[in-house]
Amino acid sequence: MTQRLDYTNVAPAGVKALGGVYGYITQSGLPTQLVNLVYLRVSQINGCAFCIDMHSRDLLKNGLAIEKLVLVQAWHEAGDLFDVRERSALAWAETVTRVADTAVPDADFQAASAVFSEKELADLTIAIGLMNAFNRLAIGFRVPPKAALSEQQDQIVATNTASLDTRMSAQLGEQ
Repeated sequence: MTQRLDYTNVAPAGVKALGGVYGYITQSGLPTQLVNLVYLRVSQINGCAFCIDMHSRDLLKNGLAIEKLVLVQAWHEAGDLFDVRERSALAWAETVTRVADTAVPDADFQAASAVFSEKELADLTIAIGLMNAFNRLAIGFRVPPKAALSEQQDQIVATNTASLDTRMSAQLGEQ
């Protein structure tokens, strides 16, 4: 797969704006692992190889058991492997990501509201929207996953990712 364009360099102000939302989520109080599970599930639904690869690596790096990682896509079938908040967050991520098909039924909202406070649910929904936006950028511009890159390509992506991380960190520092 050949990347169509590098949106981080073409639209740095837009990426900075998304970085501000990302920074908000990291400071929202939602547990990092919960947010990363949601990011992974949204990316699985959308078929974003770049984001699936990235969030899987992040979850493993932060100590998620491989047995749990491989079952994120089938969390409904995984019994108690996922706790109540994780199951609720994953269900909410699915219904909100598939909004065109689900229209987010009242029952889904009520189920999520029974587990999360209003602020947590709003923040979780912002995180879901953010990941959907990032998925559309990565899929639309054919950003290859790290696992599929040659060593030279990996260096280019690492440089671009470092640039993006620097911009996001600068954005967080301004807040």
